[in-house]
Amino acid sequence: MKYFSLYRIFTIVWMAVRIFIEIILFRKRHRQSWTDQTEKQWEALLKKQAIRYKEKALSLEGVLIKLGQYLSTRKDIMPDAYLEELTDLLDQVPAVSWEKAKVVLEEEWGKPYTTVLKDISKDPIASASIGEVYKGVLHNGDVVAVKIQRPKIGKIIYSDFRAVRIVLWMLKRFTKLESSMDLSLFYREFVRTIGDELNFEQELENGLYFKKKYEDFPGIEIPSYYSDYSTKRVLVMQWMEGNRITDLEFLEKNHIDKYRISNVLLEAFLGQLLEEGKFHADPHPGNIMVKADGTIVLIDFGMVGVIKKKDAMHIRDIVVGIMLKDYDKVVHALEGMRFLLPHADKDEIARIIQLLVDTYSDNGIKAQDTKVVEEIMTDIEKIVNEQPIQLPSEYAFLGRAISTFIGNLYTLDPKMDLLAMCSPIIKQWLKDNMEGAKDTVINFAKSTLKPLVSLPNQIQQVLDEPKKYREWQKTSQLMNMKHEMVISRKRDAFLLVLLSLVFTYVSYYLNQLYLLYGSIGMLVISLFYYVRMVIRHRRLMKHGFKA
Repeated sequence: MKYFSLYRIFTIVWMAVRIFIEIILFRKRHRQSWTDQTEKQWEALLKKQAIRYKEKALSLEGVLIKLGQYLSTRKDIMPDAYLEELTDLLDQVPAVSWEKAKVVLEEEWGKPYTTVLKDISKDPIASASIGEVYKGVLHNGDVVAVKIQRPKIGKIIYSDFRAVRIVLWMLKRFTKLESSMDLSLFYREFVRTIGDELNFEQELENGLYFKKKYEDFPGIEIPSYYSDYSTKRVLVMQWMEGNRITDLEFLEKNHIDKYRISNVLLEAFLGQLLEEGKFHADPHPGNIMVKADGTIVLIDFGMVGVIKKKDAMHIRDIVVGIMLKDYDKVVHALEGMRFLLPHADKDEIARIIQLLVDTYSDNGIKAQDTKVVEEIMTDIEKIVNEQPIQLPSEYAFLGRAISTFIGNLYTLDPKMDLLAMCSPIIKQWLKDNMEGAKDTVINFAKSTLKPLVSLPNQIQQVLDEPKKYREWQKTSQLMNMKHEMVISRKRDAFLLVLLSLVFTYVSYYLNQLYLLYGSIGMLVISLFYYVRMVIRHRRLMKHGFKA
């Protein structure tokens, strides 16, 4: 039944509608008062929904698992209760039987698998949402890892895309999420990302790219690939022995220097981000192994992100802008990277970034200073919530990759000074990417003298700051109230339309003419009311935020 397209679409859409209705009813019920007890009930509701989603995803597989994995990286739009549960989807995918996997293998090779493989494990060594990995031996004696795509996963996922599109249409029409996230862009990027993962020929290309990149990099090793045996749904590569990078007992047993391998990892990862523009987007411990001699092995390049040349230039502008305190330059770079939607208040965002930098730049933040870090994250989340800021999906994977990678480093050494380790690498990158050392010196000289020249204006800005903030806060609160009111009325209208449709169907089924006429009349009125609210909402979205 789970492979039936209409069943999957209905199940996914109904689950979304159920979540949507539960949230609306809860907020309406507690609109007048929101106490600590209400907050606990709210968290319990979100937790229940997240568990229901996870269970349904593991049952249906397909896009629900991939979407859950993707949303587990979106702290900007997802509540913590969802993030905690969705993270489990990264390593709880049920395995496929060998008989079904063998069918895929022989369909791709066009012959019995025994003509290529002398032996292969009947149970997968690793199981993921797209494919499973088996250990095999070629007839020439080479030990290989054989990654086989899950049966019918391509058909399932492309069928599920239709359900996702319906759900996103509902979010676009009946929530204010569109004001902080480009849902159309989200859908396109989501489809593109999963489409790349479904194509093992793309993963082969990525693997060969990183193989060449690190062929002369000391301390890093990439497996070799067997292109002749690799297809769109099968990938064959060299089998690599090793333990997870976070296996501290293995590191201690083999006398491996944790600080050394941390530096090797950091230099390699920053090199991916800052030099080449192509990075491993899924560096969890299972994809980073270490041999007994301390050599680091990177595997699984199915999820690879690409930072385009223009985006790399924007990243440079952000770094330089913060260093030179040119916050307009920072905002312009963020806009170029599509973090800001068209109606974002750029002056306000520049002001908040300046406040953040001025507040925290001299605090000597260390990784251990959790209180300061939490304050910074609270401020950042406040900006995301109050301004039309989005996190493009390609940078969402970058954010997840960075957080996962940092988690690996702190597992190796919880007391490491990450900023001190990164500093020389970043300085070298800036030196290589600036337009010459002379210009750099001049810019830093300007940035040093500029505060002395502009001191009177800065004092006046400080005096004017409370007044500007109060004016902005008043305008922002008014716009939010208008927006919430229109959203609420549009939801009510939509629910009234659904209710009218139900009454109309029941009246027709029971052959109650008077009730049928009444319900049809109510349907017409509710449709008219709904269309009116949609128009008001669009006008508010188009003109309101520009006021």
